Amino acid sequence: MPPQQPRKPQGHPPRGGKPKFRGRIFRSHKPQDSHHNPARATGAPVTNQPQPQVQTFHSPQGDALRVIVLGGCEEVGRNCTLVEYKNDIVIIDMGLQFPDEDMPGVDYIIPNMSYLRGKEKNIRGVVITHGHYDHIGAIPHTVPNIGNPPIYALPMAAAIIKRRQEDFHTHQLNVKVTKVDDVLKLGSFTVSFFHINHNIPDSVGIVVDSPVGRVCHTGDWKFDFNPSGADSPDFQRIASLGKEGVLCLMGDSTNSNHPGHQVSEKVIGDELEQIIEKAPGRVIIGTFASLLSRVKQVIESSERLGKKVAIEGYSMRTNVEIAKQMSYIKCNQSTLIKPEQMDAYEDNKVVLICTGAQGEKNAALNRIANNEHRSIRVQETDTIIFSSSVIPGNEGSVQRLTDTLYRKGANVINFKMMDVHAGGHAKKEDIKLMLALVKPKYYIPIEGNHFLLRENAKVAYSMGMDKEHVFVVDNGQIVEFNKGHGIQTNDKVPTDYVFVDGLGVGDVSQVVLRDRQVLAEDGMVVVVVQLERRTGKLVGSPDIISRGFIFMKDQQELIRATREEVRKILVDSDPKSGSDPKYTRDKIRDEIGKFLFKKTERRPMILPVVIEV
Repeated sequence: MPPQQPRKPQGHPPRGGKPKFRGRIFRSHKPQDSHHNPARATGAPVTNQPQPQVQTFHSPQGDALRVIVLGGCEEVGRNCTLVEYKNDIVIIDMGLQFPDEDMPGVDYIIPNMSYLRGKEKNIRGVVITHGHYDHIGAIPHTVPNIGNPPIYALPMAAAIIKRRQEDFHTHQLNVKVTKVDDVLKLGSFTVSFFHINHNIPDSVGIVVDSPVGRVCHTGDWKFDFNPSGADSPDFQRIASLGKEGVLCLMGDSTNSNHPGHQVSEKVIGDELEQIIEKAPGRVIIGTFASLLSRVKQVIESSERLGKKVAIEGYSMRTNVEIAKQMSYIKCNQSTLIKPEQMDAYEDNKVVLICTGAQGEKNAALNRIANNEHRSIRVQETDTIIFSSSVIPGNEGSVQRLTDTLYRKGANVINFKMMDVHAGGHAKKEDIKLMLALVKPKYYIPIEGNHFLLRENAKVAYSMGMDKEHVFVVDNGQIVEFNKGHGIQTNDKVPTDYVFVDGLGVGDVSQVVLRDRQVLAEDGMVVVVVQLERRTGKLVGSPDIISRGFIFMKDQQELIRATREEVRKILVDSDPKSGSDPKYTRDKIRDEIGKFLFKKTERRPMILPVVIEV
C-alpha cells in the first residue's frame, strides 16, 4: 500500500537544500527460534566489525529451491522476499515498515539481512516491483552492506531510488533501469515481468524461472480496467504464465479481507473533478506523497478547470518533479504555483495538494490545521479532502486532525463519505481472478498481517486449492521446492527488527528502546550527590530532579523523604576507604527505585549522578 513517507531524520530541509541523512541503525532482540542470529544485522559494513559466533545457514540441499520472506508476512510493510537456488540468490523488494506506538524515537524498521552474511557473492540482484517506500525504503541501509548487488527497477521506481539516495552518506548504488518486456539472466534464474496496476506508475509482478520451476510474485496490485495514466493489466501475459505452468504464486494480501472488486481510479478521478469544480473556495487535498496517480488526476483536472495547483511537502514536491521529468504528469508550468502565492488568486481558483492525510505531526496538512504553516491558514470556505485510507495504527492521529479542521469550520470529505480514494490492492474477487488466470500449483499469501494472510488463503480454498498447497508462513520461514513438490519447513532465518533512528550511525541494543518506553510511561528521577573522594563521605544535601514522574512543587514531602533515603543509603560504614562511584550509583539506583515504587507504585528510571570532590 502507499506508505506514509518517513519523516526526514533532521526535520524539514533547510530552504535551498536537501537534508543529509545521519541515521542510527539498531536492532531489537525480538524472541526468535533456535536459529536466531544475535549478530549485527546491518549498519556499518559487517566486514569491518568483530564477528560473534553465529548460526550458519547452509545452501539448499541438492536441487531444492528456497523461498524465504524476510519481511511483510506479519505486518504491512518491510516487504522483502529471497529466492535461492544452490549458489544463486535473487531478492525481490527491500522495503521499510513504520514503527508501532511502543517504539518511541524510531523512524522506521528495515529487513534483517543476517542470513546473507557470507553469501554476499551469491546475490545476483535486487528486483523491485514498484517505487513505494514499503518496497524500496530499506535500500540505502541494506544494499551497500550485502555486496552492493545490482538493483533492477522500472523507470519510476529507479528514479525515486536514485533521488532518495542523495539524502544518504552511503556507497553509490548500482541501479539498472529496466523495461517491462526485459528478460534478465541472473545466475541460474531467468527474471521477467508482467504489467499490473497499483497507484504508482511502473508497477509490475515478478516472474522468476528456476531449474526447479516458476515462481511468480505479484507485488502490490489490483485489476483496473480504467487506470489513471497507465495501461490496463497485461491479462494475456498473466494467462500465458498460467498456461505454461506456475509452480508457486506469491500474492498480495493487504485487502484480502474486503469483498468485491477494487474501485477504478477513473471513478475517483471523476468524483474529485466534480468536487474541485463545485467547491466555493480553496480545495486542499491530503494524500500520500507516493500516490502519484492521484496527484496526476488532481493536477490535470485542475488545469482543465482553469485552476492553479500548489504542492506542499518535501517528498511530494520531489515525487512530482520526478513524474514531470518522466512525462507521467503533463501540465503547463504556469499551472503550478508555490504555496505562498495562493493568496494572489481568488480562493475558488486554487487547489493545494499536500502530505499529511495520516495525521503525521510535522506533515503539511497538520501544520496548516494548527496554524503552524508559514503562509496557509484554514478558512471556513475551504474544502478539505482526505484522499487516502487510514493506515492501521493512525486512526487516533487522523481523528485529531479531522476534529481540528472541523473546529476551523472547513468542509471535510473522506473516502467513507464519497469516492475520493481507491485502494491500490486487490480485493477478494480480484484475487479469485488472478488465481484463475495463473493456476499455481502452490500459493503463498504475502504482504499483510497474519489475519490478512489467512483471509487470502481462504480465497484460495474457495477456488479449489487444498491446505497442503497453500502455505501461510511467518517472516523467515523457509519454503522449499524440489522436483515439483513444495514443503513448508519449520526452519526460520533471523527476521528480528532492525530499527533506524535519526541521531547517528551505529548499533544500539534493545535496552535503548526499553529505556525510551520506561521514560514515556513513568518518567525519570535524577539523584545528584557529592562525595569526598578520599573517604566516600556525603557532602551537602542530595539534589533530586524529576522529569515526567511527579510535579516537584506539589510533592515536597516525597522529595524530602527521598533525600533522607539517599542519606541513609550513603552512610559511610568505612571512613578509611575511598569512594567507589560505580558501587554508589548502582546502590542508589536499586534502593531509590524500590523506595519510590513503595511510595507511588510507579517505576521511574533512576539516574544517579555521583560527583567526587
